[in-house]
Amino acid sequence: MDIGLIGFGGVGQALIKLLIDKESYLLQQYNLKINVKYIIKSNGGIYNASGINLSEILKVIDENINITCHNEWKDNLNINDIIDNNDIDTLVELTSTNIETGEPGLTHIRKSLENNINVVTGNKGPILLDYKKLKVLADNNNVELKVGCTTGGALPSINGGIYDIAGSKIQSIEGVLNGTTNYILSKMANDNVDYKEALLEAQKVGIAESDPSLDVLGYDTASKIIILSNVLMNSDLKLEDLKINGIEEVRLDNIEKAKVRGNKIKLIGKVYKKDNLVKGYVTPIEIDENHPLYCVDYKNKGIYYKTDTLGDISIIGGASVTMNAAASILRDIILLRGV
Repeated sequence: MDIGLIGFGGVGQALIKLLIDKESYLLQQYNLKINVKYIIKSNGGIYNASGINLSEILKVIDENINITCHNEWKDNLNINDIIDNNDIDTLVELTSTNIETGEPGLTHIRKSLENNINVVTGNKGPILLDYKKLKVLADNNNVELKVGCTTGGALPSINGGIYDIAGSKIQSIEGVLNGTTNYILSKMANDNVDYKEALLEAQKVGIAESDPSLDVLGYDTASKIIILSNVLMNSDLKLEDLKINGIEEVRLDNIEKAKVRGNKIKLIGKVYKKDNLVKGYVTPIEIDENHPLYCVDYKNKGIYYKTDTLGDISIIGGASVTMNAAASILRDIILLRGV
């Protein structure tokens, strides 16, 4: 399989490491050889028609060398070069998420699908804003659009819904989908610290961004639950359709009162069917020990489906680290083979 990678941040770099580590296993288990021809950033990239030597790229990563110093680096290499060369079958799109415009990922994905190139992405923006049109584009061009990494990294939330709930109608989806907020709430509950101190600790250990707004205000959770709804429940929700509350107003005394009752406060995203419409919200909710998401703590995530014929199904795990997200991308690459 010949692929191009656009986006060389933490997940992109972890994917390169994973492809090296798993090379023999992929060949033995799936008869799959992955040949990376492009690694592209916003200012240029590397192209090798025969396949990039990933060991050289690993050295760049491990020794913290600027990738522009690589001898095959070319300024201004971009998606148009991929389209013009017409020499890959799959694009892995891992540029930064933009939930307002979806760019530049939306253009990368659209151009690839239009030119009969499969797409695997962990970029929420384009899928949040334009999933249905992109899916039609993929279907019309007989290619695949894999988005399993967009709603919880390693947590198989979308793939679980597509494959393991096939044939059953999903009545509601409920999830703890953001590792940063879940870590903060867990830290507050278990270490008896307030919100600001828990946030600082999350930033210190690299779980929270320096600007955690999208996470703590609930927009990351909202984006993920909307994607799940639009992909699995055939809805057409947008951010403005949901009531969104984050965790900034959760106080330590709220946490402590919940603990006295044996309960926990979680940032929950939920979509559900009512009167033939899909509705949803994101808000901190107090849940008891009987709730399927009660034991989802710290960096872990969880998803809870209610269905008409398969009953209630929960999936828990998928801690928020870059290697887990990269493994989710690799999972979708493998699934392109119909495994």
